[in-house]
Amino acid sequence: MLEVFGLSDQGCVRQNNEDFFIIDRQLGLYLVADGMGGARAGERASRLAAETVRDHIQRVGHAGPETLARAFEEANMAVLRAAGGDREFEGMGTTLVALLDSGQEICVASVGDSRAYLYDAPSLIPITEDQTWVQEVGRRLGIDEASLRKHPMRHVLTMAIGITEDLRIHSYQLHPKPGNLILLCSDGLHGVVDADSISRVLGAGGSLEERCRLLIGAAIERGAPDNVTVVLLEAK
Repeated sequence: MLEVFGLSDQGCVRQNNEDFFIIDRQLGLYLVADGMGGARAGERASRLAAETVRDHIQRVGHAGPETLARAFEEANMAVLRAAGGDREFEGMGTTLVALLDSGQEICVASVGDSRAYLYDAPSLIPITEDQTWVQEVGRRLGIDEASLRKHPMRHVLTMAIGITEDLRIHSYQLHPKPGNLILLCSDGLHGVVDADSISRVLGAGGSLEERCRLLIGAAIERGAPDNVTVVLLEAK
């Protein structure tokens, strides 16, 4: 059983919120999407992808890693079609990270750089791996971490929903213990709030809502140049 709370904030710089999240306890689906493409395009991409994933799982009627992967593929094609059918939305895309709880198993899937973490006190453990230039190219070239943090390619995605038909999905299985926390978030959080600070908030106690608000607040204290979205779950 999972308890959950989610929160999204526009941040300190952006004029709109291109993030979108879903909490659907009935389906056991929890999802964060971070749209891109500017103005209405980013908002359209994240919402369309998220709702397509939810609709697919609802239609299929059973949960599992294959179901989640197929839902991501359907979302990818939906965004591609929408972008191709309207010049206003041309080039739009979105990241996607989702958790699906069937009651028997918990699976996670991700595309892009929205992340899932497992918090098993006192350790914050990354579940997902970013699909970014830094992760897939920079580190393989042996560029040191200090240089990567300032590299002009540091925000470049190597994969996103709505960019190519050849979608690469990262899939994971989770076996949380009672009391473990699972955090889904956009890069508006992890891009400005370091892992130690996230870990301190998660370990400080309080309700899931209080901790979500503290995480959003930590991003805002650091200038929040992007939209910030968090979905926090606790295993019972």
